[in-house]
Amino acid sequence: MSGDPHGPANEDPRGPVIRAAGCVLWRRGPGGGSVEVCLVHRPRYDDWSFPKGKLKRGEDPRAAAVREVLEETGHHCALGEPLPASRYPVDGRPKEVAYWAAEATGGSFTANDEVDRILWLAPDAARARLTQPRDVQQLTAFLDVLSTP
Repeated sequence: MSGDPHGPANEDPRGPVIRAAGCVLWRRGPGGGSVEVCLVHRPRYDDWSFPKGKLKRGEDPRAAAVREVLEETGHHCALGEPLPASRYPVDGRPKEVAYWAAEATGGSFTANDEVDRILWLAPDAARARLTQPRDVQQLTAFLDVLSTP
């Protein structure tokens, strides 16, 4: 049987899709005040973004998102609503990052090889600090989800 002449829907002629997952990690500010989001600084790229990383073989994207948040920020989290996926090329290959809103539930940051700093910022300050426009889109989607009753 020949099946679909174009191959599976998730294949790309440039190579297999790089699958990743991450979160817009958030918490309430001091005294239960306004929302703060966590940005990570990756020295390898000298950029500010949200915690994310590649899926391990056979790993569920939700589990990967929680794992990456813990590895990169030192914080445990409770996954909330899914956010739109982000798609972009990396070294000529397509990459797709599944995102969720995730509330921080505890933990503390320790610098590591991947992430040397984190910042907890109000959304407007985070918007100004994010390096990639696609991350600004994730922040906007997160704020839309947060404001939906």
